[in-house]
Amino acid sequence: MTGKQIKHLILTGEGYRIEFKQALDKSLIDEVCAFANSSGGHILMGVADDGTVEGIDTSNRTRSKIQDVLNKLEPKLNTTIEVKENLIVIHVPEGQEKPYGCSRGFFIRIGPNSQKMTRNEIIKLFKKEGRVRFEELINEKANFTQDFDSKAFKHFLKLSGISSTIKPETLLQNLDCLTSDKEFTNLGVLFFAKDIDFIMNYALVDCILFRGTDKVKILDRKQYKGNIIDNIEDALAFVHRHTNTEYVITGKPRREEIPDYPETALREAIVNAVCHRDYFIREVPVVVEVFADRVEIQNPGGLPKGFDPKKFGTQSFPRNLLIASMLHRANYIEKAGTGISRIKETIANHKKKVTLDIEYSDDSIFYNIIFRKEDLAKATQKTTQKTTQKILDLINKNPYITRQELSREIGNITPDGIKYHLEQLKKQGVLKRVGADKGGHWKVIKK
Repeated sequence: MTGKQIKHLILTGEGYRIEFKQALDKSLIDEVCAFANSSGGHILMGVADDGTVEGIDTSNRTRSKIQDVLNKLEPKLNTTIEVKENLIVIHVPEGQEKPYGCSRGFFIRIGPNSQKMTRNEIIKLFKKEGRVRFEELINEKANFTQDFDSKAFKHFLKLSGISSTIKPETLLQNLDCLTSDKEFTNLGVLFFAKDIDFIMNYALVDCILFRGTDKVKILDRKQYKGNIIDNIEDALAFVHRHTNTEYVITGKPRREEIPDYPETALREAIVNAVCHRDYFIREVPVVVEVFADRVEIQNPGGLPKGFDPKKFGTQSFPRNLLIASMLHRANYIEKAGTGISRIKETIANHKKKVTLDIEYSDDSIFYNIIFRKEDLAKATQKTTQKTTQKILDLINKNPYITRQELSREIGNITPDGIKYHLEQLKKQGVLKRVGADKGGHWKVIKK
């Protein structure tokens, strides 16, 4: 690695594949272990967290100590140590015998951080997820020369505080958005392609406004097909446009604006959806639905395989590590694993009563983050109960009735609305499906 390449890495800053260490300490083995269990990376010894080059002793004695640390990794891994002026660079390749561990435990790279895991969690992850990562794959439809969006790139540099003096191709390679042969990866397309709809038409955010509280009448619909950052901002603007803001005169020079839902919580939920969705699922986009009493944000793909739902909101386990790293650089993600906690904290401090629900589909294809306005939730509870009772009465009369038939019998509710109520009744243990979707029937367990 040349001195110029190292300079570029330092200017790029810490990230998924880059770690700075000011001095040799006990945590070095953690970083090596994390890189081995992830996609590999470079550890720059003698560089402070803020990118300041402090330098380090490069004598044989120091290098010998570093080698002793590297030898503690199990199983062994062929790492290399390189001295450049007053810095030591440790090159850690992606391990082929995962999981790797050390006396301090098992670690994996989450954005710019190394997170400790149990061995069973790592084994379960790599058995179920495999080693193919969507973000790292070369996108065959994209042409870097024709499709690169310099405006989106400059905006990202500004958000990230990365120097614009580095040649774009070099920086994009350091960010894993471009290969050495100047081919766009999927990560590069998601962040820096002009016509993402043509290249990757499923990477959109579908925003829908419904009248009332059911999926019956659509009042407005927008499909945002830009880069990830633009989609986040456009989806958030859509929600703001179609929800209310109360203006309160407080006696201060300016009036106080109190929206129905806290902006920070909405932003976190939308970021969570575009960051952690399963991009291998091409049939379903991220969906943001606005109702009179709630906002629902649907994440395609459900929770990452190997992740315990009980730990949702307390432990970070992102499906798309490189996307998470890029959003962290752009300050859309503060710290791994804190998004749901921040949503809950923001809701608790909001001046309007809002509740949070997280619902999982039975087949784990998606999960929903739902914000509800409590005042309207109470008002619509009776309507929901009436609809639910009608569904149960009709099923008691005809256990083989279909969603379409229920919709026609009840009226003013779509088959999708019926599906939502059926899912809720199943979760409440009131209703059970016997047999397959086709040919099976419903059974009311209790009334």
